[in-house]
Amino acid sequence: MPTALTHDDPVHLGPFRLVGRLGSGGMGTVYVARTAGGRTVAVKTMHAGLAADQAARTRFRLEIDAARVIGGQFGAKVVDADPLAETPWLATEYVLGPPLDEAVESGGPMPETTVRALGAALCGALGQLHRSDVVHRDLKPSNILVTAYGPKVIDFGIARAIGDDRLTRVGSAVGTPAFMSPEQATGQEHGPAGDVFALAGVLVFAARGSGPFGNGQAADLLYRVRYGEPDLTGVPAALVPVLARCLDKDPARRPTTYDLSAQLHTGTGEFADHLSEALLGDIGRRATDVWQTVPQRLAAPLTHTLPGTTAVAPVASAPVSRRRFLAVGGVLGVGVVAAAGAWWWTGRSSAEKKAADPKAPDTRNRRNLDPLWKDEGYFESSVVDGGKSMIPAIVDGVAVAMRGYARGFGVSDGLKRWDDHIGSGWQWTSADGKLYHLSYNVYQDDRAGAPVTVETIAPRTGKKVKTLARLADTNDHLEGNQFLCVAGDIAYVAVGKGKGGTLGYAATQKWTLRAVNCATGKTLWSRPLPKRAELDQSMHILAAKVAGGHLVTYQQMKEDEVHIVVRDLKTGAILWNVPYRVDDVATLWAAIAADDTHLYIGGTRLRAVRLKDGKAQWQTPEGRPFGPPTLDGGVVYAVGEGVGLAAYRASGGGRLWVEKDGSADEQSRAWRPLIGKQCAYYRNGAQLRGVDLKSHEVAWTYKTDGDRFYANPERTRILSLSNNAKLAAYPMK
Repeated sequence: MPTALTHDDPVHLGPFRLVGRLGSGGMGTVYVARTAGGRTVAVKTMHAGLAADQAARTRFRLEIDAARVIGGQFGAKVVDADPLAETPWLATEYVLGPPLDEAVESGGPMPETTVRALGAALCGALGQLHRSDVVHRDLKPSNILVTAYGPKVIDFGIARAIGDDRLTRVGSAVGTPAFMSPEQATGQEHGPAGDVFALAGVLVFAARGSGPFGNGQAADLLYRVRYGEPDLTGVPAALVPVLARCLDKDPARRPTTYDLSAQLHTGTGEFADHLSEALLGDIGRRATDVWQTVPQRLAAPLTHTLPGTTAVAPVASAPVSRRRFLAVGGVLGVGVVAAAGAWWWTGRSSAEKKAADPKAPDTRNRRNLDPLWKDEGYFESSVVDGGKSMIPAIVDGVAVAMRGYARGFGVSDGLKRWDDHIGSGWQWTSADGKLYHLSYNVYQDDRAGAPVTVETIAPRTGKKVKTLARLADTNDHLEGNQFLCVAGDIAYVAVGKGKGGTLGYAATQKWTLRAVNCATGKTLWSRPLPKRAELDQSMHILAAKVAGGHLVTYQQMKEDEVHIVVRDLKTGAILWNVPYRVDDVATLWAAIAADDTHLYIGGTRLRAVRLKDGKAQWQTPEGRPFGPPTLDGGVVYAVGEGVGLAAYRASGGGRLWVEKDGSADEQSRAWRPLIGKQCAYYRNGAQLRGVDLKSHEVAWTYKTDGDRFYANPERTRILSLSNNAKLAAYPMK
């Protein structure tokens, strides 16, 4: 924690007023500092003797670049920097959390679940560096800060570009012997595989309290790293073979960070759930300590002090109340409380949990939070969907989104798992833990194409697993082919035949809705779909769901006309077909709420209609429009104009509750709410609101520019896509 400034430390560096020292080493000093507005940051400087060395300045600039590459998700976010100043400095967010070595020293070896979660998160950090052609080269426990949101990798003083030997000659530091890779210890090229070796050493340390090559003099450690076998005594048995492969002397035999991440952890759950109460308490105490830190400066030999500080001895800190601690967020900002998640500690006080009213959740410091991660890349779906972005499938911790082509993203970290030029978003779906796809040949020279195939895809790699069916009289060159849904072993698809290659549909194309048995590959039934106008770009089916022996679809007849079409599941025959008037057809994407007997729809009022004949069972009073609803646990949730989120009993339509002090405009009604285990979520203005299901009050708000929102099957993450091509993730409670 911060100690007093020395008599010759500067008062300011750039716009930051120094408050205390966090540490000092061979290269420079790290300070805790504040802005004029009260934001707390960490400021790293170079020693005066090194600042005159141009080579050392170059290394410092490269350290700044590497810190910017890793960003705020896996490292300390860069706030400002000036590598050209007389005393070069780098300011980053102040991260609340102990270094890993301190956490293990005070709390002992970590349990296997914690080690696995830690390792998977660090794989994400290193993967981010490696994809930017940067290697860390000095990963060790003291360079990893453990926060409630995940580990943060710091100190890129000897990081360098892959293959750039010039940086090795800048400065004298080459790494830490106990965690060096064999190739680094012998002066050879240290690439991404070298970082994997170091990561394994870090995880061994976390699991048993010491590294795989022990302690001792540098020469002894270097010899063991180069020629000795790693000591994995005390490491959980299931982790031994995983880490042993990472510690192979041959870099080519070590796994990649992506492969290692998959072996360590599934990516489900919050990182804080894997941390001990003692460690979470330490994180919380650091929040109170930094709040209490005031500028103090040790006296010079002649008791000289600088203006704006007092030369005093450290005094004992008075306890800070929980209320004052929670107020830290308004002063220290995202860099302290939000980035490190100090509320995880305060929220786990058992005494306060007993005293608190469970119907009145503490919502302080839960407002206007940032997403867990954001990708600014360009996403799309297909030519014939109106140019809107979409996520057609989320399965096994991977979300499929369209980025000019299909790309698999990690739900937990937003990092790319794979990409491939295999179709538009409408040609994907997921069910029962499997990822399904319709073949799409964008490069087909013959515009008559080849038959469409129904396939399963491995979510973590994007590779085809199996061809389930080959559909006769179809063309896999048509972008309008759609995978609607899968129920049991039956896939429901809309497919066409005729020549492709046009923007939208061609009048000569013929389209059918089919039920296909994935076990046998046989088509069970095929029904014609309406003929489309030349160059029409609207979809056939906006949403589909199997419910109570029926196939329920929102069928788009033309650009601004939608019908509810319910079919017999065994024959595909239409049971009833009625127009469905909506202001924006995009609000109906994947938005069917139905049980075995009823379909629940929004519009000028909220209604339940019988699946067997389309007759209304119940409806809310006229005069209050509702957006598309969500059905969960026998309750129908929808956003109503002027009231916000409302809940109705599915059987009978009795109103259960409305959001306290809620409000919602037309835009807020555009997308159906998502229901978590504790909260229901919907967009309201520029925020994603989380409404507590017990108190009916807003418990969380997150900054968002998303237009469409999706939940993973485990209900731990919400993914948003925006029309300005951004993908972001939020926690789901």
